[in-house]
Amino acid sequence: MNKEGIRKSNFIYWASGIVSICGIIFEVLFGALGSYILGDGVKQYTLTISLFLTGMGVGASISEKVMKRLLVTFVWIEFMVALIGGFSSFAMFGMTAFAPSGSDALFLYLITFTIGALTGLELPILIRKANEIGVELNRSTARVLFSDYAGGLIGGLLFVFLLRPELGMVKSAFLVGIINLTVAMTVLYLFRNEIANVTKHAIPGVAIGLLLIVGLFFGEEMAFSFEQKLYKDPIIHMEESAYQKIVLTKEQGDTRLYLNGSLQFSSTDEYRYHETLVHVPMGAVEQPADILVLGGGDGLAVKELLKYESMKKVTLVDLDPAITKLANTNYHLLQLNEGSLTDDRVDIIHQDAFRYLEDTDHNFDVIILDLPDPNNEGLNKLYTKEFYSLVRNHLRADGVMMVQATSPVFATEVYWTIDTTIRSTGMLTNNLHVDVPSFGNWGFVMASRRNIDLKTIDLRVDTEFLTTDAIQAFQVFGKDEDREILNGEGELVSLEPNTLIDPHLIEKYEKAWENY
Repeated sequence: MNKEGIRKSNFIYWASGIVSICGIIFEVLFGALGSYILGDGVKQYTLTISLFLTGMGVGASISEKVMKRLLVTFVWIEFMVALIGGFSSFAMFGMTAFAPSGSDALFLYLITFTIGALTGLELPILIRKANEIGVELNRSTARVLFSDYAGGLIGGLLFVFLLRPELGMVKSAFLVGIINLTVAMTVLYLFRNEIANVTKHAIPGVAIGLLLIVGLFFGEEMAFSFEQKLYKDPIIHMEESAYQKIVLTKEQGDTRLYLNGSLQFSSTDEYRYHETLVHVPMGAVEQPADILVLGGGDGLAVKELLKYESMKKVTLVDLDPAITKLANTNYHLLQLNEGSLTDDRVDIIHQDAFRYLEDTDHNFDVIILDLPDPNNEGLNKLYTKEFYSLVRNHLRADGVMMVQATSPVFATEVYWTIDTTIRSTGMLTNNLHVDVPSFGNWGFVMASRRNIDLKTIDLRVDTEFLTTDAIQAFQVFGKDEDREILNGEGELVSLEPNTLIDPHLIEKYEKAWENY
């Protein structure tokens, strides 16, 4: 084989690696889009991986029929990947904002399958071309496949550590589309002597390139306007951290924080939630001095804790440093949390709550679990018997834990399953629910090794909402929200503890909230 043939064959190996990097980025990008917009990350990643791989299988099967004009076919495959994949995130946000409910999921799955099929077409064509150039078939196949698999690893690392946190999902898609297009245009140039009428193919490529460049520089701004329609109020801050999408909105004095599209608080009524979360367990402990808060990176629960004269130390464990940074720097959040996270008594640790409890040997007077709802596998583990056992083991003898436990009205079975799970660790529980207008009727579970009579709760600090009489009222549950849950046949539902091995709480949560 001459030098020209070697140069072309080497480019084919490089091209296979580059398109593989692009393919895996699109695959994980679609999973991230589904997780953010449709919810349940495990479900969405499972579906996108399955559909993508199925598409690759279909594409590989179709490739058997491609025996001629290999380069032209490859170029047009890259054109389609660049155009469809590049505009995928942008179009997904548009579908979510304007299309009928449910069509966004169908659109995402169709795009995933299509890009998978196009990706499945790429490698067999490149292998045939390498063999056509004069490389031994076994050797060409092995090298192309090596480039493909190595490219898959690189693509995954690039998306997790560079593209998603630095560019976001819209710009990342456009950039990767441009890379696919660049590979196609390079093929047109290097193999121009083998392709008839190169200009006829280059012109569409240039047009696609212009569209992608415009999308790269202006698409995110337009997608932002689409996303704005997903929220009631104007967005004043939006970022994608390494863990989640963070959105802050404000309208007529109402500041709201959303994580992955789920409301975390509204400034108009957050005090009703946080006063119940904090002051009920604090009032059940004499002179609480050492407190652990799991979650609560917005600093609102810590603000309530710092009202106590007996307070010596608050340990805040929140996985995402972007949340605590925002709480310490954003004017609107600082107005709400009063700079609580900068207090000398507050120690902030950025770590997974489960891992923190496994590693620490410290015990606390009160542990407050201000965690997001259990809507995916990562959060579900923080609502399991194993996790609550860890919490129990880090409570002092007379210590108390308080758990936000979703709504006993909208998700009755979820709420009482959380209570059942906590009880399975041997602790005694008290059940409360309070009306928080921005959320609706919201539930809490307080637990301790000892029996606590809520009539003895001592409110030792000033509150806007909470009273000792109100606490008594919080214990009363109506027939449609009480522990005795009936199924469709009028029979009592048997509740089992949620565990790491049997994470059935996720399914209950999805079913409960699908109509809200």
